[in-house]
Amino acid sequence: MHANGSGLARLHPWSMRVTSGAGPLSILLVDDERRLRQTIARSLSARGYHVDDVETCRDAIEAASTGRYDLMLLDVNLPDATGWDALRELASRVHAVPTVMLSAVPPSARRVREFRPLGVLHKPFPIDALLRFVRKVEEGGTGPRHVTDHEGE
Repeated sequence: MHANGSGLARLHPWSMRVTSGAGPLSILLVDDERRLRQTIARSLSARGYHVDDVETCRDAIEAASTGRYDLMLLDVNLPDATGWDALRELASRVHAVPTVMLSAVPPSARRVREFRPLGVLHKPFPIDALLRFVRKVEEGGTGPRHVTDHEGE
């Protein structure tokens, strides 16, 4: 259940971690592919991160507008709009959330320059590539970086 009571994002019961300090990183996962969402959510949750997931642009905007996420993993092609549309709408509502774009098709350089995501991961991608971005956010390094291949494979 969302902090705002909307019920859009699903809190996974396996996403708890015992930490000292600020607690687990809170991640919003946005993708319309259910199996991919489940796989990513389970993998991140097993590593101690708090993961909520939604599958549409509209739900992503509503969830991210709460301001409670440290990182957003955002699919480019969603059923009701694009991930770029979500970023455009969110820019007028809340502080910037570090975002990693997920896409089966490489985005145009113009889009990457315009929205300056933390990174772009091309599907399918190894979980280690995603974890590098998660760790970067944990360490406070959220500057844009475009990944065009599967580094470290």
